[in-house]
Amino acid sequence: MSRHQIALFTFTLSGGGSIGPDALREIWKRASGSNNVSVGRKLLHGNRDRPVYTLYAAQGLADLRGVEMRLRRLLEATHLNASLSVLPP
Repeated sequence: MSRHQIALFTFTLSGGGSIGPDALREIWKRASGSNNVSVGRKLLHGNRDRPVYTLYAAQGLADLRGVEMRLRRLLEATHLNASLSVLPP
């Protein structure tokens, strides 16, 4: 992650779903309209079945609501049932 990026969204997948970093980065690039993005995946202690994915981008990413809607549609299109959260600025 670039030090000029901030975490904007987190999500978990249900139903044993999983996504690799390259595929997730591509979805995130398309949703955000930016190549300046990165992704993370963390296994929380005691919840190894459902990792938390974090999406990072440059601070001040335009039209965050539109980005969220595109992200939701792209995740659905890949048949990933995600519980998405917007992080506070």
